[in-house]
Amino acid sequence: MVGLFAVAMLLLLRTLLTSDAPAAASANPTAANRLEATSVPGGKGKVNLPLDPTLRTDLLKNSEEAAYKGNGRNIFEDTPPPIPKPIVTPVVTPPPTPVVQTPPPPPPIPLKFYGFANKPGQAKAIFLANGDDIFIGHEGEIVNRRYKIIRIHPTQVEIEDVLNNNRQSIPLTPG
Repeated sequence: MVGLFAVAMLLLLRTLLTSDAPAAASANPTAANRLEATSVPGGKGKVNLPLDPTLRTDLLKNSEEAAYKGNGRNIFEDTPPPIPKPIVTPVVTPPPTPVVQTPPPPPPIPLKFYGFANKPGQAKAIFLANGDDIFIGHEGEIVNRRYKIIRIHPTQVEIEDVLNNNRQSIPLTPG
């Protein structure tokens, strides 16, 4: 605590002793604070830069003579100025074209021709494959619990998907 008090006393003495020196320099304000002529960097000559803190009334006279010409609006009134109405041009949009939603086409029947049997005195039988499964059917029968064999022609077979009411023809080609 004594050390802090000693530092505070030293700082106080230093401030009191150094405050007298600038007062002596500012005794003549016109000579000490005015820079009479200074050379400007670039060599354009000497310029007078006044650093005199005295008030120059000749410069204030110019600002007193300037008259403010506003738009007549009082900023202290409650009514705001009227907002101009925007010019609205009508936009003509064509009527939307109706979008006809058609149902998606039914899925193709996955059955492929595998072969057929035609014994005298019996109805024609056809062999249809779906992957590794082989189905044997006659006209009017349902195979794979979904596909009905409508008619067996010499070149094609008409099959109806019972779930979708979709008829397709499967060609009778080997392969």
